[in-house]
Amino acid sequence: MNIQRIALLTSGGDAPGMNAAIRAVVRTAVFHKMEVWGIRRGYEGLIEGDMIPLQAQDVSNIIARGGTILKTARSKAFQTEEGRRNAFTQLQQRGIEGLILIGGDGTFRGAHAFFQEHQIPAIGLPGTIDNDLAGTDYTIGFDTAVNTAVEAIDKIRDTAEAHDRLFIVEVMGRDAGYIALHSGLACGAEDILIPEVETLLGQVVARICDDERRKKTVHIIVVSEGDDLKGGASALYEYIRHDFPQLDTRMCVLGHIQRGGSPTCADRILASRLGFAAVNALRAGKSQVMAGLVNDQVVFTPFDQAVKQQANLHRDMLQMIRVLAV
Repeated sequence: MNIQRIALLTSGGDAPGMNAAIRAVVRTAVFHKMEVWGIRRGYEGLIEGDMIPLQAQDVSNIIARGGTILKTARSKAFQTEEGRRNAFTQLQQRGIEGLILIGGDGTFRGAHAFFQEHQIPAIGLPGTIDNDLAGTDYTIGFDTAVNTAVEAIDKIRDTAEAHDRLFIVEVMGRDAGYIALHSGLACGAEDILIPEVETLLGQVVARICDDERRKKTVHIIVVSEGDDLKGGASALYEYIRHDFPQLDTRMCVLGHIQRGGSPTCADRILASRLGFAAVNALRAGKSQVMAGLVNDQVVFTPFDQAVKQQANLHRDMLQMIRVLAV
């Protein structure tokens, strides 16, 4: 397929490694003598025509930067037919023939609707810290977010041990518990609460009681922000304080620090491989698919399958937590 002019955007929540993906897309396209346009502020910028041509030198020294040089936003206007029609007009005016989209499930849902109406070929890259897309072992930004959480929880354990405290640490993950599961396991957490598994407060209390009987003085509970407790970590904090007034219980919400920071080596390599593959996929005539990495091989998953399925959660890791936290 003889595509000569493409555009790329980042959409939804930012994720470390997005800049590395932008760099790979731009330089791969330039290598193939293609023209590249960068769209600012995601679909909102596309509707408004906020885009600039990009050359290889424009992406120098961004591989190590967090965030996204193209900025990102969520667009309600793009969810309407009128908004998508305006976006199509902006592409037509510039002769843009294909899109590369870096984002999560909302980004791909938008691209799917856009193609059905206007037939603009698009390739997606999984850019989300939540790691909740089917069709890839890991998403861009997940490894960095987990390492950020691990570093923070390790420091929290230091002070927990110094004061014999029970700490409840809330990490990101509104709909998926991968950050909680991986960071909790890596930090030796005594308990992990995630959206995919029903939280039974009686069992949480029983495990705390068991630790108390064994004179275990430090207890770290990692809670995903989307856990089914109404109120998340705050609700659990109040519940434990009420049931265990003798315990020195503290809560820490890590929040948006998990989105920022320089991407890890793993995220830089993943983003570079997928950005390179996305350009070549467009050139080969592929469309409406997400590029992912499965068993260290690049694979392509249709948008509707990537967003409708949820990556398999390793529930055996939860069982492992119970054993290793003894």
